[in-house]
Amino acid sequence: MLVYSHRPEVREAVVTAVGRRPAPDLGRVRYVEASGVAEVLAACDAGEIDLAILDGEAQPTGGMGLARQLKDEIADCPPIVISVRRADDRWLATWSRADAVLVHPLDPLTAAETVADVLRGLGSTAPATT
Repeated sequence: MLVYSHRPEVREAVVTAVGRRPAPDLGRVRYVEASGVAEVLAACDAGEIDLAILDGEAQPTGGMGLARQLKDEIADCPPIVISVRRADDRWLATWSRADAVLVHPLDPLTAAETVADVLRGLGSTAPATT
């Protein structure tokens, strides 16, 4: 699972909230942290990522624009979860084509459940929100 943000504390918050095993029926998660767009593109292009969690507030390239780029450019794009700071920004997930949305501050139970649902393929038709 890839976690993208230019801020290490945001990446740490996501990893802590989702945990190493988001649900009992899923295996342990291995995280790949990325602080730059090139790292995200390389990992997704290589097919190494099962799910990407992108910070919608990342600089200089936000996760929402990056999500849309990934969905447009990668034929077998992994599911994408966008994390946002304001609940009012959830609507942007529709534009970015994210599979789900997490709202900060992250609730560990909701974050793990959302990620587990996306990994199971349950959140792929419409963005889920937390």
